Amino acid sequence: MKRTALLLANTVAFLAVQQTTFAITPVNVATVTCDILVVGGGFSGTAAAYEALLAGKEVCMTDITDWVGGQISSQGVSALDERPTQRKEGIFPRGYKELRQSIKDRYGKLNPGACWVSESCFLPKDGHLILTEMLKKAAAKGGGQLKWYPNTVIKDLQVTAKGQGQQVAAAIAIQHSSQPGNAPINSTPLSQTITDAYTYKNSPRFRKEIIRFAPSSAKIDPTKPAKPADWYVVEATETGELIALAGIPHKLGIDPRSAAEPSSPDEKGDRYCTQGFTYPFAMATTETPQPQVEPKFYQQYAPYYSYELKRLADFGLVYSYRRIMSKGEGQKMTFGGIGYTAPAPGDISMQNWTWGNDYRPGSSQDNLILDDEQLAASGQLKPGGWQGGLRPETLQKGEEIAQGFYHWLVAGTTDSRAPLAKEAWQKTPNLNQRYLQGLDSPMGTANGLSKYPYIRESRRIIGRPSFGYSNGFLITETDISRNNLWTPNRIANLTDQERRLLGARLADGSSVIDRLQDPGVQIELKQRQRATVYPDTVGIGHYAIDFHPCMQSSPAEAPANLERLGGRNGEGQAYPFQVPLRAMIPQKIDNMLVAGKGIATSHIAAAAYRVQSFEWSAGAAAGTTIAYALEKGVLPYQLVENLPRANPQLQELRNRLERQDNPTVFPGTSIFNNNWKDWK
Repeated sequence: MKRTALLLANTVAFLAVQQTTFAITPVNVATVTCDILVVGGGFSGTAAAYEALLAGKEVCMTDITDWVGGQISSQGVSALDERPTQRKEGIFPRGYKELRQSIKDRYGKLNPGACWVSESCFLPKDGHLILTEMLKKAAAKGGGQLKWYPNTVIKDLQVTAKGQGQQVAAAIAIQHSSQPGNAPINSTPLSQTITDAYTYKNSPRFRKEIIRFAPSSAKIDPTKPAKPADWYVVEATETGELIALAGIPHKLGIDPRSAAEPSSPDEKGDRYCTQGFTYPFAMATTETPQPQVEPKFYQQYAPYYSYELKRLADFGLVYSYRRIMSKGEGQKMTFGGIGYTAPAPGDISMQNWTWGNDYRPGSSQDNLILDDEQLAASGQLKPGGWQGGLRPETLQKGEEIAQGFYHWLVAGTTDSRAPLAKEAWQKTPNLNQRYLQGLDSPMGTANGLSKYPYIRESRRIIGRPSFGYSNGFLITETDISRNNLWTPNRIANLTDQERRLLGARLADGSSVIDRLQDPGVQIELKQRQRATVYPDTVGIGHYAIDFHPCMQSSPAEAPANLERLGGRNGEGQAYPFQVPLRAMIPQKIDNMLVAGKGIATSHIAAAAYRVQSFEWSAGAAAGTTIAYALEKGVLPYQLVENLPRANPQLQELRNRLERQDNPTVFPGTSIFNNNWKDWK
């Protein structure tokens, strides 16, 4: 009783530091200690924990869902997005390669779904099980300890001054579980539970446990000089929650047009226009036609659904695109030049389709990820006010449009884009299908949708000012794009100064090129044929710059609505790229690293820096960097603060990553090597 009272007093004292006045009625209060707190158990967070466990560290990891793995599990996108050359050469982090091998071992093949978008499509629940086993093995091998907290969210941070900066001293979390006699977790859509999950008090649905995460005082020796940091926090949430909660400078949505982002469709930028989010679902092929019940909200979204293009307007093609289980009994087919096997009874398909279950709001009335002004207006930036930083009403619309898309696929007869095409096409019903729902379904939810939506774009930090980045470090379009960015339509929208800067960036030079001032002059510019090479790279990635743009008007599903004008301007192929450590170091907070989609990228660059292999590479870099920083008594920003001057400890960190089979560069990377045109 005394211990509980003391813990409660400590928690209340912590909250008092945050100048709050909560009425807390916790069932249990506990302080949990660790070397590293990973907030967000998605793909990047799992990778960070994996490497930290191999390094022998004590890791706490939280997630709002009860599955680890994010994209490949709780978000339902269990199809690995990879580029052919990287896959052929096997240039992936060691944990990602172990995942691929584990999938093959589990099913006897790497692609049990016989999908055609990827070489590996599988069941989301198996993604969770495989990664859970990988974490257990990593802990046993490295001597680390994992403290896993599912159904847990961060509610408050204690940020204090330490050294020359600020650090997270503790984090208050809420773990929810079902009330006795109530429906189990995942019985109710996220839109109806998210606010409850971030509320301290027990509710009719959930009982709550308040947890205080902090460094272990037993590991702090008062007889020795204080360590630069007693512990570290990894921001690995899907929407950059800690970025907003801690007041870290960041970007959201479209960036203003500039020399670094010449394809931006907006001169001033648009923070409400982020990439669309998706609730994937699973469907199974049956021997006979099934009853298909039209959802009550279907007609609201029916004007949106489409195959998008005539070359994609085939049910079997879309079905097999991300099929996650197949007996291999389907007939071989070809449509639009793409070969696939037709759906056969027992096959299971996961759906993630742009003009289907994507929801793409883009206004201040319906944007999903709230910006700072909206957060302040709703009270979420006040102590104790955090509610996740999302708009529940928009989550609900995302859930509805996804369930409606299933009905359209199997029973719909209209197509919103067909009348706009040069050659129209017909939409026909396909009734031999069953929507899979229930806690034992592939998505593990009663409504059949993924436990959390697939988020393509997060809040993105602005790194610290450094040499050549006076406004803060940022990876941009010109750092990775293969597109010809020196085109009349792009440079015509830039100022003279911006044109000179763009010319210098594309030529990989630092001098201003006077003859590039006149946009009317046609100039042959010899452009760089590789991505930017960073001296502090700690990871790699390769994917196309791929957009699912917001819609022009609100609501997103409005009849005859179109994508944001110019929203795909930057779309195209990218060179193999790097993950610089500077992109992971936030301003203000010295003992935090950002992994996953929250790193310092522009809107256009983020469209490539969002797939699974990149997320794993960034997470692995975060886990390894933190283990190194704890061992060497150095803060991560100190490794890069004097660039471009060499730092022996930075090189030592990179050598460690390479020795551990976590590549920091692609083979042959050099400022003198422009031979990347054949990388597919």
